[in-house]
Amino acid sequence: MIIAVFPGQGSQTPGFLAPWLELDGAQERLAQYSDLAQVDLVAAGTEWDADRIRDTQVAQPLIVAASLLSWHALRDVTPAAPAGTAGHSVGEIAALVASGVIGDEDGMRLVGLRGRAMAAAAALEDTGMSAVLGGDQDAVVARLTELDLTPANYNGGGQLVAAGALPALAELSATPPAGTRVIPLQVAGAFHTRFMAPAVEALRSAAGDVAASDPSLTLWTNRDGSVVADGRTALDLLVDQVASPVRWDLCMSSFAERGVTGIIEFSPAGTLVGLAKRALRGTPTVAVKTPDDLAAAAALLTGDDA
Repeated sequence: MIIAVFPGQGSQTPGFLAPWLELDGAQERLAQYSDLAQVDLVAAGTEWDADRIRDTQVAQPLIVAASLLSWHALRDVTPAAPAGTAGHSVGEIAALVASGVIGDEDGMRLVGLRGRAMAAAAALEDTGMSAVLGGDQDAVVARLTELDLTPANYNGGGQLVAAGALPALAELSATPPAGTRVIPLQVAGAFHTRFMAPAVEALRSAAGDVAASDPSLTLWTNRDGSVVADGRTALDLLVDQVASPVRWDLCMSSFAERGVTGIIEFSPAGTLVGLAKRALRGTPTVAVKTPDDLAAAAALLTGDDA
């Protein structure tokens, strides 16, 4: 089983969309996505600097738009398709579109709203996130509990992301758990924690008006790494996930249990393939960073080694 995975916030870099805009129809598709998300995605992906595209209400629709653009580009190259899909954090919106649960238009509307609502929630208190690399996971979680921090992302491969109040994160950096390295992340707030509750309510209201179909591909949820077969449930889980931890570690464990034989990560690719190389050793992967990578992705899907 070859699966498609879609990255989350922080995977974007200045100018990364430029090569994709050379594809036929890409400018028009991005213009439509821009209107739906209420962000100038062409300018954001080609002209704006790192600080500007780090803004939550820009980064989230930019990442999902790039994922969908590269997803459709691969579908134009080969009739072969992945058999399953999953997304990391905001990447779950792209996964729901790829699996047919929602359409492109609803996906881009929802991600625009999600970015704006999470930015607004983050502005209410001084919070942030830090990556904790290495160490014993139970010991790390125990230390976070002592500091009233939340393990927001369980990324697997010895990587966990802590989230919460900035003074507590500073104390974590000053006195890290044994065998760990703490790296503050350049994000606006404590995503996937109780601090995002206002954003959940805003997104739930909008999602209630969206028609959801059952997924046509095997679809995994960040909630617990399980497979979701009901479209409305998948959409509800996506909404709740804004204020609950991302269990990408459990997703990867489930990939292994389901016999996944290859992983294609869509633009802006690299992060999830990197995690898979550590947690799912030996599983073939392709990171679709530019249109030049589409041929390798198509070859993985068709089993063509040429």
